[in-house]
Amino acid sequence: MDKKKIYSWLGLCMRSGNLVSGDDTTLRSVKRKSVSLVVIAKDASDNTKKLFMDKCSFRKIDFIVFGEKSELGKSIGKSPRAVVGITDKNMALQIKKLIDNIEL
Repeated sequence: MDKKKIYSWLGLCMRSGNLVSGDDTTLRSVKRKSVSLVVIAKDASDNTKKLFMDKCSFRKIDFIVFGEKSELGKSIGKSPRAVVGITDKNMALQIKKLIDNIEL
């Protein structure tokens, strides 16, 4: 698998209305437990990574550190994003599978 497929899925999630992006919006969704998966950019600040990892772990929400801010933003048609959240369970599961296959 290549990373393009994951970015395509993120774009699909955005177009279907199953994605939230940006620190504030994603954090609100995590606190409400309305996301199934949080994708954190590898080049996000250490504070951002720690914040989202802690919040997701506490609420038992899956999270993955993947990609770069510029690529995450480009894949959803926006400016660079450090964090995106997937709200649809099935789409989140598919993206998680694809990312797990890349890292093997």
